[in-house]
Amino acid sequence: MSRKLTDKVIVITGASSGIGAATARLCYEAGMRVVCAARRTEMLEQVVEPMGVQGLAVACDVRDDQQVAALFEQTIRQFGRLDVIFANAGYGLNRRVDRTSNEQAHDLFETNFFGTLHCIRHGLPLLRQTEAGLRHILICSSAASDFGLPNYGLYAASKASQKSVAQAMRAELQRENFSVTSVHPVGTRTEFFQAAAVASGRPEMRNRTNTPMMFEQTAEQVAGKILKAIRRPKAEVWPQPLARFGLGLLVMFPGLCAFVMRRKAVTRQTGAKSVASSGPAESNP
Repeated sequence: MSRKLTDKVIVITGASSGIGAATARLCYEAGMRVVCAARRTEMLEQVVEPMGVQGLAVACDVRDDQQVAALFEQTIRQFGRLDVIFANAGYGLNRRVDRTSNEQAHDLFETNFFGTLHCIRHGLPLLRQTEAGLRHILICSSAASDFGLPNYGLYAASKASQKSVAQAMRAELQRENFSVTSVHPVGTRTEFFQAAAVASGRPEMRNRTNTPMMFEQTAEQVAGKILKAIRRPKAEVWPQPLARFGLGLLVMFPGLCAFVMRRKAVTRQTGAKSVASSGPAESNP
């Protein structure tokens, strides 16, 4: 049965652009009240401005536990309830594992993994307290959560950790009628690869993506799948079904996966057959 979303409240982190911003717009159009959180306040205000009283922009760095606590406090003060959390904030890192500094690795996990945990810990009690609430947690993982992608190994590890958290919580919270959904986009036409290149100190890689063009999607396409999952909860959202099938084969056949990953590593190191990114983007998935 499709759930009614009118006047339900969702908190979305990483909402200043890309998948987060697109999801915020669709949730607003569906009648939800939307709390958008991100560090880039000017872009955040542009997302929320058309929503009027149905929207709220909150400057928040998910790495900071106190800022995340304040985010949820503002949500309750403004709207008096919480129904859905979409832990979406994060970024990519385009570097070999052995060439990644401790500082880069720690910052990546502070944002992608611990930022998600901060949202869960502060938001979960409020989901419990909301009478007749939707009780839904969504976590933006990645299609790379099932294998170590060359030059994105630590990024893939951070996304695998998010998927594991979602899987565990899905079972742990089942008796309380919670829904926990992990979202697994493939290469999305957002600022993701440009941001990954900047974070990696490799600006020459800003126009390259590791996704074949036939699998690329827009942020709006991913957001549409997310909205459907809010209406009809499911365990995982894979916006690109064909990619899900192919990645499933790699998981089933580790030898094939190793062969494909070796080929991809060689391609990335030589710069051959790189595909230009199709547009601007965000720092998440």
